[in-house]
Amino acid sequence: MSRRSGILEFAVLGLLREAPMHGYELRKRLNTSLGIFRAFSYGTLYPCLKTLVASGWLIEEPGSAPEDALAASLAGRRAKIVYRLTAEGKEHFEELLSHTGPDSWEDEHFAARFAFFGQTEREVRMRVLEGRRSRLEERLEKMRASLARTRERLDDYTLELQRHGMESVEREVRWLNELIESERAGRDQRRSMATGEAARQDNTSGRSGGPPRRGDGASLGGAAARYPDPPDPSEDTTN
Repeated sequence: MSRRSGILEFAVLGLLREAPMHGYELRKRLNTSLGIFRAFSYGTLYPCLKTLVASGWLIEEPGSAPEDALAASLAGRRAKIVYRLTAEGKEHFEELLSHTGPDSWEDEHFAARFAFFGQTEREVRMRVLEGRRSRLEERLEKMRASLARTRERLDDYTLELQRHGMESVEREVRWLNELIESERAGRDQRRSMATGEAARQDNTSGRSGGPPRRGDGASLGGAAARYPDPPDPSEDTTN
């Protein structure tokens, strides 16, 4: 299986996890939501769907509207087939989501992975983002070294093209830095909330452990002032 077909299978499974669709809907979503598939045709999509059905990850169902099926049969056309993700297909897609190998950092695969970040665990998102940033930083270093070696031999237009490429990579690195910092900030916020909740639970359990002790002003937060110890009867407080 080629890398591009693997990306297409991943994207199809991800879209069908959201809702069942027929081929036309899938192609439209792939073109509009995932621009990396803008150039592919039905001749690419349907073999992919057949492969996924044969693997047990999708099932084919007739269209849900009976009148549409009847109209199609009267017109001599086939009713649209709806593709639905199976339980095995959902499990397979979740396995693909958890994968963070180097191929998930490459240009086309990263775009497909990023499109489904909403369904991806935070730890996996972090590994993919950091891997992508590392790959681009390596690419940027090579581009700078190459430009330094060949600058004198390049005409103005080729030089501008190389600079444009470097600026594009630099912009993506800055974008990735922002995403990574946002993910980290979200993690720290969740940790802080969890710590605060644990502290509140500890305080609650401490208060419910028994009746308050008289005179313990520190543990009762001022309760000793509200409920002072009764006076000693041996003390004569009257004149």
